Amino acid sequence: MRRRALAAGLAIGTGAVALANTALRRRTPELEPPLAGTHRTFEWNGIDVRYTEAGDPDDPDLLLLHGINAAGSSGEFREVFGDLADDYHVIAPDLPGFGTSERPPLRYSATLYEEFVRDFLSEFDRPAVVASSLTGAYLSAVADDLDLDSVVLICPTERGGPDRNLFARELLRSPVVGEALFNLLASKPSIRYFNADHGYYDMDRVSESWMDYEWRTAHRPNARYAPASFVSGFLNAEIDLEEALSEMSAPVTLLWGREADITPLKRGRDLAAGADCRLVVIDDAKLLPHVEFPEQALDVIRDAI
Repeated sequence: MRRRALAAGLAIGTGAVALANTALRRRTPELEPPLAGTHRTFEWNGIDVRYTEAGDPDDPDLLLLHGINAAGSSGEFREVFGDLADDYHVIAPDLPGFGTSERPPLRYSATLYEEFVRDFLSEFDRPAVVASSLTGAYLSAVADDLDLDSVVLICPTERGGPDRNLFARELLRSPVVGEALFNLLASKPSIRYFNADHGYYDMDRVSESWMDYEWRTAHRPNARYAPASFVSGFLNAEIDLEEALSEMSAPVTLLWGREADITPLKRGRDLAAGADCRLVVIDDAKLLPHVEFPEQALDVIRDAI
């Protein structure tokens, strides 16, 4: 009798969670591209990757690659995209599994993103590239296969999560419990917490409308699959970033927020010294100096290019 009651309780609980997940999906509005410009699609390995371009196509190509997090998108460059388009042909994709791009239920890996970065950048003629956080390591891993004009890396790191944890990845991928856990991870309070904890030094520099966009992008169909690989360590790059940077033929500039804690400034100084890179530090900023202080970031990017 007790077992029957327990089974009934579990069934009811599971059903309630499934209904809550479904209701949340239905309440989430459609997701528009985060950047103003011409919106196009790059078909890559059966995945429709959306990107925004702006500026004169005859100007030098400048690629902007956003970092990886549960609510990641090309909107990370919203404060600098329009100004850069005054001087460059600017292209900013939503990485596979993020933003407005398709999100197939793959077991995403660092290798997948390295191959995407290589293939996408190969479409352009000797571009300059700005890459943020973990995506900076993906770019560094494939730089030998590319002809790049110059590179700006914003708080780059090889590790975006813990050591690989297969159980954690598969749990987040599971259809009912995993979706519920991810909804908690990507809830509005969680997004606000992570922004305040390591994204922004001053939360007055991030708008409520932007955090609402982050919530919406984290609640699209299949939104949990790429972040499931991220938080379980499967998107960590298997390279030595210092060695990769030292072997890069294009000039490299490192842009760092002085208050960054996940990738502390000491790491930036060590990379700059070991790989002979230029390091520019922006005060009172964490992982997103190009959002908190766009004018200073624009100066750094233009000077690097």
